[in-house]
Amino acid sequence: MLKALAYLLTIIFYIAFLILLLFFQAVQWVCFNFFGYQAHKKSVDYLNFCIMKCLLLMGTRFTFKNDFRFKRNCPHIIVTNHQGEYDIPPIIWYLRRLHPKFISKKELGRGVPSVSYNLRHGGSALIDRKDKEQAIREIKKLTDMVRETNRSIVIFPEGTRSRDGVPSEFARGGLTTLFEALPNAKVIPITIHNSYKLLRWGQFPLCPGAHITHTVHGELAVADHEPLELVQKIQDIILADFPEIRPRKKGPTPINPTDTDAQ
Repeated sequence: MLKALAYLLTIIFYIAFLILLLFFQAVQWVCFNFFGYQAHKKSVDYLNFCIMKCLLLMGTRFTFKNDFRFKRNCPHIIVTNHQGEYDIPPIIWYLRRLHPKFISKKELGRGVPSVSYNLRHGGSALIDRKDKEQAIREIKKLTDMVRETNRSIVIFPEGTRSRDGVPSEFARGGLTTLFEALPNAKVIPITIHNSYKLLRWGQFPLCPGAHITHTVHGELAVADHEPLELVQKIQDIILADFPEIRPRKKGPTPINPTDTDAQ
């Protein structure tokens, strides 16, 4: 019965979601081309707010627990576990004062209304996972911009999303590279719970009734820690509530951008 209802609700959701993406594609184009970065950024903020509201059609609820007020007097590195693409809208909306930017695979720069436009024009990095030199260039451009503007970078250091809620050990490469590039940055660890439940049956149908929570754990100064020590500390903070953690497979450490799976 639940799955039958899920099919109906998912069809309604995807129709509404597509209309939303097409509408904000036009809004973003107008904002970016006629009013510049700030107007475009606000349009992206409200796109992500509307995505969360659209998910009410699936009975999805979001709780964002944040007892901190972050100042934009330095760059920030937002680090979180990753369970699905719907992890992202609350980060963009609730931490909008920090101007979050993403490291994403280049394939997402084309073909997805609103999302692709934002990734191309909103200041995020689009990287080719098969071209290490291109990836490094794009990451450097992003870190240079974040350093100059005191904006923020979001990274998902597990390397891929967890489809059953069990997180993986964090890869070190992406985080340590960002620490080296942004030594005056502060790190914001965030724990995400239950996002995977929305996708328990995949993209179709979505599962109704998920209650997705984001818990913000304050901030840590990069300059106060050794890089590898800081990676471990961040992992311990973010994954403290999880009874099980998958060990990372042995092999070469991924280069910085491929530690993320931003959508």
